[in-house]
Amino acid sequence: MDELLQHRLSVIAEPNRFRIVELLRSGPLSVGAIVDALELAQPHVSRHLRLLADAGVVDVTRQAQQRIYRLRPEPLRDIGTWAQSFAVLWTERLDRLGDFLDDTDQNGDRS
Repeated sequence: MDELLQHRLSVIAEPNRFRIVELLRSGPLSVGAIVDALELAQPHVSRHLRLLADAGVVDVTRQAQQRIYRLRPEPLRDIGTWAQSFAVLWTERLDRLGDFLDDTDQNGDRS
């Protein structure tokens, strides 16, 4: 796994930042809206948003006095691709388990 992907995963893994990513899934939000939804102090939310922005997971734009945050699709797509690479592994293992159970059932070895 490359270092950037690993860094992004570790940033998102923190529970409050994960909650922020989940909130932003539905669309861009202001810092105030995120503070209200998470019921965290504004400085804490701003710190989490800064770490997410530094990792390239979110973008920020300014609208008058507000900062609006949105998810960046590219880093999340990279994380999804990495996670999907495990699907083949699990499919093969589940297929082998299914074959084993079928063989066991056919041989009468199960009660």
